[in-house]
Amino acid sequence: MSVDQKARPPHGLTEDALSDWRGLLTGTRLPVAFSPSLVAELPEPVRRWLLYAIAPETPLRTSVELTTAGHIRLSGGWRPFTATQRISPAGGFVWAATARVFGLPVVGFDRYTRGVGQLRWRLLDVLPLVTATGADITRSAAGRHAGELLLAAPAAALSPRVSWRPLDADRAVARIRRALGTHGAQETHEVTLTVRADGALTDVAMSRWGKPGREPFAAHPFGATLSDEISEDGFTIPGTVTAGWFHGTDQWDAGQFIRYTVEDLRYR
Repeated sequence: MSVDQKARPPHGLTEDALSDWRGLLTGTRLPVAFSPSLVAELPEPVRRWLLYAIAPETPLRTSVELTTAGHIRLSGGWRPFTATQRISPAGGFVWAATARVFGLPVVGFDRYTRGVGQLRWRLLDVLPLVTATGADITRSAAGRHAGELLLAAPAAALSPRVSWRPLDADRAVARIRRALGTHGAQETHEVTLTVRADGALTDVAMSRWGKPGREPFAAHPFGATLSDEISEDGFTIPGTVTAGWFHGTDQWDAGQFIRYTVEDLRYR
């Protein structure tokens, strides 16, 4: 993919979403270089993961753009999609995608920026299908940001916005503060990471606000299974992700709604 193609904004963004998309490209301010001393005091699973995921002397950039492709559950079936996402600890995320439903493109975005969540999807990028915002959408989007941030940007694990507590030899919990709305309210999300003996991530799990299926808005189990890997700019992250509701329960198969591989990424 050429530099010009990467710089071109995705289809389907509103003016506000496009402004946030461009803002998320701002690079990490004065990133320090990674060294083992930076993780010496962290819980063992976190230390093992970061030593595996970040090469020595890598600048600790936390803003990242990912290009992904896979399948998403829509209209009663699994539909192919492609997406581009920008995400950073302070800026939030914009996820812009195109899915195919019965051969027709569904174009739109999900975002959590400036403390507010929104989703907007249109058939053929013309006919409105879903537009939503409000307190429930914001709370769910903030949870998504907390759950995805560390997978895409391992250096964010060292951010002052993140604190850690150990669970056992292979699991640790990240506590991530996220804004809810524009009036200073915050919520802390607890995200459990499972780390393999060699340092690779295998699972992420959390309680996330949402409305799976016909369930009402509430806190429900959410998570992802992780496999394969992709490396770029000194970082190694999961390359294949299956995510959804009811992770770790007997409803997991039914709760899965997205499966994708990371095809390209770049850090700033």
